[in-house]
Amino acid sequence: MTSSIPPAKTPSLSIEYCTGCRWLLRAAWMAQELLTTFEKELAEVALQPGSGGVFRVELDGELLWDRKADGGFPDIKLLKQRVRDRVAPQRSLGHSDGAVS
Repeated sequence: MTSSIPPAKTPSLSIEYCTGCRWLLRAAWMAQELLTTFEKELAEVALQPGSGGVFRVELDGELLWDRKADGGFPDIKLLKQRVRDRVAPQRSLGHSDGAVS
């Protein structure tokens, strides 16, 4: 007998990147890092083409990073910490929990 209770929805992360700036590889690398680190916590990481120098990272619609507002690209340690704080706050990130310079 199967349960009629649907499984809990896991978070979806999106990375919007500027195609004109050729930031696809940067976005894909960050997506790979996040999927590897949070393979059980994230349902998906979507890459969304954009324009105008955009590089934004959102988790279920919550802005985690905006290149224009935050002044550049996120350090991967900082981005992992921000994702972890929302999807698995009790979890240690090992060496990624060190201070971000």
